Amino acid sequence: MPEPISNTPEFTVSELAGALKRTIEETFGLVRLRGEISNYRGPHSSGHAYFCLKDENARIDAVIWKGTFLRLKIKPEEGLEVIATGKVTTFAGKSAYQIVVESLEPAGVGALMALLEERRRKLAAEGLFDEGRKRPLPFLPGVIGVVTSPTGAVIRDILHRIGERFPRYVLVWPVRVQGETCAPEVAAAIDGFNALPARGSPRRPDVIIVARGGGSLEDLWGFNDELVARAAAASQIPLISAIGHETDWTLIDFAADLRAPTPTGAAEKAVPVKIELAALLADFARRNAAAALRFVVQRRAEWRSLARALPRSDAIIADPRQRYDRAAAQLANLLGAAFDRRRIAAARFAHRLANQSPRAKMARAAQKLESLDLRLRHCRAVASDRRRQEILHAGRRLRGALAARTRLETERISACRQTIAALRRRMLNLIEAGLERRRAALTAREKLIESLGYRQVLARGFALVRDAENRPLRRASEVAAGARLDIEFADGHRGAVAQPSQAAKSADIKKKSTQGSLF
Repeated sequence: MPEPISNTPEFTVSELAGALKRTIEETFGLVRLRGEISNYRGPHSSGHAYFCLKDENARIDAVIWKGTFLRLKIKPEEGLEVIATGKVTTFAGKSAYQIVVESLEPAGVGALMALLEERRRKLAAEGLFDEGRKRPLPFLPGVIGVVTSPTGAVIRDILHRIGERFPRYVLVWPVRVQGETCAPEVAAAIDGFNALPARGSPRRPDVIIVARGGGSLEDLWGFNDELVARAAAASQIPLISAIGHETDWTLIDFAADLRAPTPTGAAEKAVPVKIELAALLADFARRNAAAALRFVVQRRAEWRSLARALPRSDAIIADPRQRYDRAAAQLANLLGAAFDRRRIAAARFAHRLANQSPRAKMARAAQKLESLDLRLRHCRAVASDRRRQEILHAGRRLRGALAARTRLETERISACRQTIAALRRRMLNLIEAGLERRRAALTAREKLIESLGYRQVLARGFALVRDAENRPLRRASEVAAGARLDIEFADGHRGAVAQPSQAAKSADIKKKSTQGSLF
C-alpha cells in the first residue's frame, strides 16, 4: 500500500536554524541576566571572551566581542556574580542558544567587596603590603609629583595647602580618576614619575601624591586594580595615597608608603610649616645667645675670685714690705701689661665671637633666605606664565581638533544614514521579492492539491465508501454483510447497509442442499 502524501512543509537545517534565531531574538531582545561566571579562561587570541553564566539549576553560554570587552569597566573573573546585559541569540554551529553581552556589572556591593578582599589577600601574600618595605618621606621635598585629575577640586586643594605651609615645585601628571582607563593611566603615571631623570627639567619628584575625591565603591574601583597596587609597591619614590575620604580604603592605600585621610591631609604630610621652622630657628638663636652671655658672666666671676685671692701687704713685716712694694710696683706694671694683653686678646676674641655669634649667623641666614625667597617667587612667576601659555596653546589645539572631529563625525553620520537608507530599500525589495515567491509557491501548491484531491475524482462520477468508523473502504472483502456504510458522492452523502454478494448467496444455498435432513 503506498504511503499517504503529507502536506507538512520541509525545511533545511540552515532554514530551521535561521527561523529559531529570528524567533528567539524577536521574542527576548535586550535582557538583564544575573548569574555566576564559570569556565572563564581570559580573552581569546582574537580578543573575544567566552564563558558561561550559571545559577543553581541552569547555565547559558555567553560571549563578549572584542570592542565591547575593551570598554567594560568591570572585567569578567572566574566565580564573580554579575548582572549581564545583552541580546539572546543562537549559534547554529552548536545548535545552542547564548547571550551576547554588551555590559557587565557586579551583582551588588557584596560581589565587589568579595572580589576586593580576594585581591587584597593575594597581594598581601606576595608581600606587597609589608611594613618593612615602606620608605620614609623626605622632610622637605624639592619637587612634589601629583597624580590626579587636572580639572577637579583635588589639585586646587593640594596646591593651596602646599602654598600655605611651604611653597614647593609641584609637577602634575593628569589622569582620569574614574572609568575604564583610570587604572592603566594611574599606573603609567607612577611609572612615568619613576622614569624621570634625577637631574634635569623636569626632574624626578622627591615624593608622589596619588589623590582623588570621595565617591562610591564603583567610582573608586580603578584604584583597587591590581595594576595600580603593583605600580605603587614598585615605586622607588616615596608615595602618599589620598583616595576618597577617611573611611574609604583601596588597595593602593595598602601598597603606598603612607596613607592620608584626604588630599589636603596628603599635602600637609608632604611638607612642613615654614612659619614653624622659622620660629624653631629663632628659638635656637635665642638659646645660643643666652649660652654665650652665661659663659662671659661665669668667666668674669672667676677673674674676680682670683683677684680677691692675691696676698695683702699689711701682713708682711716692714723689711720685706719695701721689697714687696717694689715687687708690687713691678707686679702692677706686669699685671697692667698682662691685663692689656688679655684685654686685647679678649677684644679680638669678642670680635671673632661677634662674627660667629648665632645672631650674626641668623642675620646672614635671613638675608640668604630672603634672597632665595625672591628667586623662588621669580621662578614661580616664570613657571606660572609658561604653564599659562602652554595651557592656552593646548586649548587652541583642542578647539581645532574638536572642530575637525565634529566635521568628521558629521560626515560619517551622513554617510551612515545614506548607507542605512540604501540597505532599507534593498531590504524592502528583498522582502517583497520573497513574499512574491512565497505567494507563487502557495498558489502552485493549492492548484496541485485541487488537481490531485479525491473530490475531483468524485466529480467524474465516482463515489467514496466509508464504514461506520469513517474509514475508507478499498475492497469488497473488507465489507461484512449487514455493515452500515456511508457513501460520499460529489454532491453529498448517503447511508447504506451491505448485502451479501450473489456468489455468497449461491454458495450458501448449495451448502444447505448437501447437508440433508435429520427427519
